[in-house]
Amino acid sequence: MQKRPFTELGLSPELLKAVAHVGYEVASPIQSAAIPILLEGRDVIGQSQTGSGKTAAFALPAIEKVDPLLKAPQVLILCPTRELAVQVAEEVARLAAFKKGVRELPVYGGASYERQFMGLRAGAQIIIGTPGRVMDHLERKSLSMEHVKMVVLDEADRMLDMGFREDMETILAKAKPDRQTVMFSATVPPAIKRMIDRFTKNVATVHIESQTVSAPDIEQFYYEVQRRSKLEVLCRVIDFLDLKYGIIFCATKMMVDELTEHLSARGFSADKLHGDIAQAARERVMRRLKEKKIEFLVATDVAARGLDVDDLEVVFNYDLPQDCEDYVHRIGRTGRAGRSGKAITFADGREVWKLQHLMRFTKSTIKRQVVPTLEALEERRGDALFEKVRGVLESGTFKKSDSFVDRLLDAGHTPTDIASALISLLDGDVPKPAQIAEDRPPQKFEQRRDDRGPRRDGPPQRRDDRPPQREDRPQQREERPRPQPPQRDERPVKPPRAATPTPRPAARPSNSHEPDMVRLMMNAGLDCDVKPGDVVGFLLNETSLPREALGAISVLPKATLFDVHEDHARDIVLALRGMRFKGVKLAVRPAE
Repeated sequence: MQKRPFTELGLSPELLKAVAHVGYEVASPIQSAAIPILLEGRDVIGQSQTGSGKTAAFALPAIEKVDPLLKAPQVLILCPTRELAVQVAEEVARLAAFKKGVRELPVYGGASYERQFMGLRAGAQIIIGTPGRVMDHLERKSLSMEHVKMVVLDEADRMLDMGFREDMETILAKAKPDRQTVMFSATVPPAIKRMIDRFTKNVATVHIESQTVSAPDIEQFYYEVQRRSKLEVLCRVIDFLDLKYGIIFCATKMMVDELTEHLSARGFSADKLHGDIAQAARERVMRRLKEKKIEFLVATDVAARGLDVDDLEVVFNYDLPQDCEDYVHRIGRTGRAGRSGKAITFADGREVWKLQHLMRFTKSTIKRQVVPTLEALEERRGDALFEKVRGVLESGTFKKSDSFVDRLLDAGHTPTDIASALISLLDGDVPKPAQIAEDRPPQKFEQRRDDRGPRRDGPPQRRDDRPPQREDRPQQREERPRPQPPQRDERPVKPPRAATPTPRPAARPSNSHEPDMVRLMMNAGLDCDVKPGDVVGFLLNETSLPREALGAISVLPKATLFDVHEDHARDIVLALRGMRFKGVKLAVRPAE
């Protein structure tokens, strides 16, 4: 499918004006194919890659079909995550700027109910929301489907993976039979096919092959580096490649917080984004990123979908993602709209096999790179300084300091020494990078392997005062299931100091087998086709629970047990009260 001008797609003058104001010149392949069909009123199943412009492909026909005089919901757009819902709402607002009387409203978990109630009472016609919050409004009767003429399922396969199948089917069933159904999905698994057969009529399929999008322009390579050296390697690679604008993905919220602090302390302009950050702060961070007021955004995978930022130079995978699809969505943030970009991944020796799996999945090559040495970095900085000084000299736009230089010459210094001293002063403002494991001589590690004590260079009397009893330790381990530290092995009687640490495990909550965790129970289980992955997706999307605060999950016939960190337990119970999951109105309480 070739690109076509928007003027050939049958849009109204108001929408064409909005398109021109936003800056779109020609429609992308998915827009060129889908918009005319949607304007005809047919159901559409669209398959295209992230970043191909599918949001405008369904948003423009949706705006076109809204009756501005009718102050009631007329279009419902379902999204898997709150971030994507916000992005779609912003796109709809831009495209409807010149369509008087048309209002959009995002509804999603974690946001104020009162603001959403006010928006619905004010007559918002285009509702963009997550399945859980939309179901909640339907049950509260604050959202009516009476006048809804179009239902859009964006990222339908992702919503299916997150356990929203029954919510999606319920919402589609509540809409009028003659409504228009639109589904956009990267893949079409059997469950989506069944929904298509059940809820669509006269459906048209629009499939845009992935090679029409400029994914090959993304340079993918990785550095094999030990975990403790990741921060130094990250800073060194940023300096070596002179990178100024990108996203750094981490696996956990704690790692995001720590890395952001480290980068800020080293002089980088960095901010963070993860599931614990309030919605107002998220919007502020995204605004600063789009306005290029920060250099690097440090984020978890919660930000991988729904980010709409142009001109990103690089995406760093500081930690490898758990899922291959998450990797694709991460690196899809750069190299968009025909631009080039870089995707850089850090992996230690045990994770290299995951990269091989990623290459098979993405059918691409991730090249191995050698970590830049200190000498190479200094040489690169020297080259940059040389070009900068030469440019100033050739331009002649510098302030003359002849008298100052003459004084130094009269003091007996040579011109070369004077220039070298000034460059040293200038270079002294640049922080020197620390050594990493790859820079250190290998013999240091060999010495530590020969040394069986805590430190080879430690005080010798500490090792001499503790005679080795290696032949006794196996026997002691058989007699005592919990071995004591080495300095207590030689004591046949239980020492008084050992009484302090031993009772601590017994003090942990009895309703969870993990430390600092609380076990909760919800009234939906195997009978409702609940799977652990469904629970994970539901909890992370509908609450502010960070991924690392979620523990073990056990699905029973009529209930599900799941562990959460004790700091979040009360909030989770309150947040899930009355919500629907797998068609069941939830009741969540501490497990007995």
